[in-house]
Amino acid sequence: MAKRTRAVAAVGVLERRPNIPRTIVPGSLITCADNSGAQILKIIQVHGVSTRLRRVPAAAVGDKVSVTVKKGSADLRKKPMHAIVIRQRKPYRRSDGTWISFEETAAVLVTPEGDLKGTEIKGPVAKEAAERWPRVANAASMIV
Repeated sequence: MAKRTRAVAAVGVLERRPNIPRTIVPGSLITCADNSGAQILKIIQVHGVSTRLRRVPAAAVGDKVSVTVKKGSADLRKKPMHAIVIRQRKPYRRSDGTWISFEETAAVLVTPEGDLKGTEIKGPVAKEAAERWPRVANAASMIV
């Protein structure tokens, strides 16, 4: 019997989690793909991941993470913020048999409720992230 995950309020609802490898660990430096003023983000925590004892929690496409801005405007730096991972370099297989990977791992800054801090997203957004986060899908110029 398939295990169903909990729904996360009104945003971030997930019926069944696709089998995407979780490869983005805390401490990873990733690029910011929106126009909020941040350029490089450092992951400090992954939300909604329960793992085995002493295993490092990791994120994948569509996951919500806590980040700090390492490079960007001064008003955004040195504060914990929320972000959603929209691309990852590690290839993963979709249910239709296609393999997908991106050139870089990227995320967009959001408020704790799930609203985007920027107004546009640069580059493609993975379909898995767009299905899970409708507000990210509305701002995306290209969904792959």
